Order: sequence, then C-alpha cells, then structure tokens
Amino acid sequence: MTEPAAPRPTRAPRRDAARRREALITAAAARFAEQGYGVPLEAIAAAAGVGRATLYRNFEDREALALAIFSSAVDRLEAMLDPAAPIGTTLATTVRAGTGALSLFARIAADLHLDDANRAAFQQLAMRLETVFAPVLHAAQLRGEVSDEVTSRDLVLSVRMAGSLVLPFMDEDEVSAKIEAALRLLLKGLRPR
Repeated sequence: MTEPAAPRPTRAPRRDAARRREALITAAAARFAEQGYGVPLEAIAAAAGVGRATLYRNFEDREALALAIFSSAVDRLEAMLDPAAPIGTTLATTVRAGTGALSLFARIAADLHLDDANRAAFQQLAMRLETVFAPVLHAAQLRGEVSDEVTSRDLVLSVRMAGSLVLPFMDEDEVSAKIEAALRLLLKGLRPR
C-alpha cells in the first residue's frame, strides 16, 4: 500500500511578503542615511531580518531599492495631502514630512549610477510627485492662494527649496523658523499679481 503524498508546502501569505519588502525598504533608508549609498546590501538584508536572496527577489539592484524608498515616500505624501487645507499649511506639513526623504536623496544622489531603465523610473517618480500635487495646486488656485501660472512642477520645486533649508541638527524652533521664512518668500512669489 502506498503512503499518501505529503502535503505540498503552501506559499507564504502575501502579507508576509509585503512585510518583508517593507522591512527591506525601511532598513535600506536607515542604512543609506547612516552609512551612505555604498553600504553592503548584506547589511541591509540583515537589518531587515531577511537573507540576501529575499532582498534580490524584491529588488533587482541597489538603484531599484533606492527607487522603492522614494516611491514609498511619495505614497505617504499622497495619503497625507489635503487639497482643502490652505496652501501654506500644506507646504509646511509637506516640508516637515519630506525632510528625511529629501536629505536622504541628497545624500545618495551623487552615488546613484542609473541605467536607462532606472533613469526612466526615477523620471516617472518625479512626474508622479507632480501629479500628486496637482489637486492641491488646483484647489489653491481656485481659492486665489496661488497664481494660475504656477504648475505642479513649480510647487514641487518650492517644497524642495524650502526643505533644503532644514538640517538634521536643528531644533524644532529653528526648523519652524526656517520653514516659515522660506514659505513666506515662496508664497509671495506664487500668489497672483
């Protein structure tokens, strides 16, 4: 008599795979910020609590991992934007929330070696960011807070300009003062004449 076949191993739930992917993105962002873009990928995998094979199953290369970090930041930004909020409030909130991503991008940008595919992916991410800001811009224009000549790209540039003034060693009062001063100047330039 033959024995029944052993049950086939079931696939890990997608939830677990998503958690591992998110752990890799979080670990990579932390390691890139602490040690630079050249940190060994094994250190990122270890910090995420996974093996190197899991890292490579999720991300083809270091650049794809960097892209995922910034894509996650855009996802978080999109979830928090409220077109009904005054544009000054939205920009201040965005600068505060995006400071970490902006400083991380500045830290690794010089070391990014992009092939054509990754370059196109980063350009698509930049366009997505502009799309995310489009409803905010449109609502602000309808309220008369921003000139009709201003584009989503201008708004993203404004956030990047203001965010570049916020440095990691600043205390909360300094951060608030820098953001307030930058936005006062930027908003004056964005308003209709």
